[in-house]
Order: sequence, then structure tokens, then C-alpha cells
Amino acid sequence: MAATANQVRIIGGRHRGRRLHFRPGPGLRPTPDRVRETLFNWLQGEIHG
Repeated sequence: MAATANQVRIIGGRHRGRRLHFRPGPGLRPTPDRVRETLFNWLQGEIHG
């Protein structure tokens, strides 16, 4: 799991497969793919590009 620590994988759209890197922080936990999919589905009309 260390290979994916501090990364979020984009699971859909034009940027599918890309990884976003971020700094570690207290209280951060992994987010299941289904939760990320739902979040981005909600945001797709608000974020262009």
C-alpha cells in the first residue's frame, strides 16, 4: 500500500488513470472508489475541463 500513499487516482472522465499527489495530514484516510465516483458525479456540472 505504500506505493499509493498520499495519492488519489482519478477514476473517470478525460483524466482517468491520473494520480493526484498530496501532502500527508493528520486524520486523512483512504476513500473508496465508489465514494469518489459519487463525489465527482455531483461535481461534474460545476467543474469544467
